[in-house]
Amino acid sequence: MLKEFKEFIAQGNVLDLAVGVIIGSAFTAIVNSLVDYLINPLIGLFIGGIDFSDWVFKVGDAKFKFGSFINSIISFLIIAFIVFLIVKAVNKLMPKKEEEEAVDEQIALLTDIRNALAPEKAAAEEEAARLEASETDPLDK
Repeated sequence: MLKEFKEFIAQGNVLDLAVGVIIGSAFTAIVNSLVDYLINPLIGLFIGGIDFSDWVFKVGDAKFKFGSFINSIISFLIIAFIVFLIVKAVNKLMPKKEEEEAVDEQIALLTDIRNALAPEKAAAEEEAARLEASETDPLDK
């Protein structure tokens, strides 16, 4: 059982997933910091630092803090937009794998076509050479 567990952990998928989670955590911290310390204060300059967290309504003893929920939605939208901009910028800088794979497929296909036509080309060249050698000049007769 220990050997199976070791094989499971050593699989590329598990390691890739672990790296993805760790990088995702670090990236989340960076994006949250960007939003909390740079973007939100900038927005606060323009809209006067509106904070909805004090908005509540009560039903009996229950408190519904819908203002905090609105703040969370606004933060989510800001974070989603920042991530969108980052991904868009990275996509412009990085070549797309699909395009590279498509080019590789086209090269392979053209190579296959060339290789398939090579015997026909060689046969046609031999036939042309044979005809040229067998032809005699009618003026020589």
